[in-house]
Amino acid sequence: MPELPEVEVVRRGLVDHLVGRGVTSVEVLHPRAARRHVAGEADLIGQITGADVESAERRGKFLWLPLARGGASADAAIVVHLGMSGQMLVGPGDDRHLRIRAGLSDGAVLRFVDQRTFGGWAVDPLVQADGALVPASVAHIARDPLDPLFDRDAVIARMKRKDTEIKRVLLDQTVISGVGNIYADEALWLSGVHGRRRASALTKPALGRLINDATAVMRRALDQGGTSFDSLYVNVNGQSGYFERSLNAYGRDGEPCRRCGTIMRRESFMNRGSHFCPTCQTVPRR
Repeated sequence: MPELPEVEVVRRGLVDHLVGRGVTSVEVLHPRAARRHVAGEADLIGQITGADVESAERRGKFLWLPLARGGASADAAIVVHLGMSGQMLVGPGDDRHLRIRAGLSDGAVLRFVDQRTFGGWAVDPLVQADGALVPASVAHIARDPLDPLFDRDAVIARMKRKDTEIKRVLLDQTVISGVGNIYADEALWLSGVHGRRRASALTKPALGRLINDATAVMRRALDQGGTSFDSLYVNVNGQSGYFERSLNAYGRDGEPCRRCGTIMRRESFMNRGSHFCPTCQTVPRR
């Protein structure tokens, strides 16, 4: 699934192509694309059609488009769930997996394409949470390390209180958002910490370095357009990211560690794979 850098690349593209435009029409072409909107497909279409896209926002891996009407400030937003393969594309393209089509006031077309149909749109009311207006379904999500109001010391203290595996904490979007499996493995490798170490056993400076490393690797990925392993992740112009060329841990099991030369390993973790160097990231005793 897309993580913070991939979603931020999409958000920036939507700022350029959507913000300030009105939505003149909406077609839902597959029922699963509207399933998260509990009031139903017709209500989703009605809430979006005729509204203006006020901005494009993100918190962690969550993306939304605040909608304004009649000159009033936005009080609702399209929450975009990208799922495993969702794409927000502006302009013409291959419509084999087109799920939602929206006409814009400047004549452009916004297309939500989703090959695996795990994603979709929903309209949520905007509520106050942690000092900001966010969709109600995003209110429980913590700020991410690229957020200007990210409270690093508070997050370190919260992580320190967690008596569970540090990788599980990194993946907990209510503690620190935006980090998924790829960037968790990368940050842990950079910090020299095995993902099964207990968060409570790490020192606060070690936790701070881990946050710094997670931030650094996500910034590098963002600079390069995100991480793309196949044609499913693209930005709004249909251009793929290419940060996978720079990964140090994720997907490199069986290859030599770039730091010490030891063969990298993969183990199962939370129905995912964790990739690590057994020399640089000592496996904790059970």
